Amino acid sequence: MRIVFKTSYDSDIDLHEHWRRRAKYAVLVGIMALLPFLVGEYYLAEAANTLIWALAGMGLMIAVGHTGQVSLGHAAFLAIGAYTDAALMNVGVPFWIAFPAAGLMAGVFGAIIAIPAVRMSGIYLAIATLAVFVIVEELVIMLEPITGGVGGIMAPSITAFGISFDRYGALGNFYWLILAVVVLVTWGYANLMRSPTGRSFLAVRDSEVSARALGINVTRTKALAFGLSSGVTGLAGALMGHYIGFFNYELFSIFISINLLLVVTIGGLGFIQGAFLGAILITGMPQVIAILRDSLNANFGINIGAVPGLDTMLFSVILILFIIFEPTGLYGRWLKIRTWFEIFPLARRDMFRRHKTYLKTERMK
Repeated sequence: MRIVFKTSYDSDIDLHEHWRRRAKYAVLVGIMALLPFLVGEYYLAEAANTLIWALAGMGLMIAVGHTGQVSLGHAAFLAIGAYTDAALMNVGVPFWIAFPAAGLMAGVFGAIIAIPAVRMSGIYLAIATLAVFVIVEELVIMLEPITGGVGGIMAPSITAFGISFDRYGALGNFYWLILAVVVLVTWGYANLMRSPTGRSFLAVRDSEVSARALGINVTRTKALAFGLSSGVTGLAGALMGHYIGFFNYELFSIFISINLLLVVTIGGLGFIQGAFLGAILITGMPQVIAILRDSLNANFGINIGAVPGLDTMLFSVILILFIIFEPTGLYGRWLKIRTWFEIFPLARRDMFRRHKTYLKTERMK
């Protein structure tokens, strides 16, 4: 077990607990930066896709994991980000302006619809966000001169300072661009959660009654969180549009929203690291299924490719198992394993037993 002595206020509020943890993250980012030199284009493209999903997962994590707002319509903000970025670039706006504008557009739209929506909670809020998704889908079809309607729209290649960041022509540069965006957003997200604003998010998530008693404007806090969540998701949508190249409204279906919920739920609600672990699972599971399908067909003559909806079925089974046996997700399980090794041989079987606890102020809900 590591004991860290805090000798100053700066060390107490430091983002990292000690220098070794900071070094671990630096090494991890360094390895990710060297990935284009270590793997082929196929795996590099999969890594880029995983980072995009992790970015979208962090966006949803702000709303679901850190504010307690259930959303079934975050695919709408992916669509807003993708269409805004592509439409602006198609009229000559450079990527460095179109990209943040896409996140800003998604964030403003999310904040506007959140003002009335956040007064609801639970299943009612989920239904409201689902209705927003339907509205955005219809708007995409109606705004055909801008979005291409049913036919779709092309996301232009990214070029800046004479350097190409094209998804197919310069995959390594495109991957580095995504990695830089994800690192910056992760750094900002981590610092946000230790600020007064981030702590108000957690207070609202844990108990709205207690948060109001502490003087927190719950409605404004929820709207701000939902707007930030939508903005980060919009950035992911813009990158997803460039990753796909050509897309229409069918790309951002309700299944995308469900997969995003799987990312934050299976990865670990309330943990930034959970968004990355969930993204790895979501993007890696189809590849594992494909490898398993080819192996079974080649070695045993068993063809599971004819089974419809196999990916969805496996994701559903995994989600049910996590909800029953490990509601804290993959990262929560890792924390338990790490704690067990840190305090060994003092660890006991029931030290992580779940207890049904709640605040007295929440009993009437």
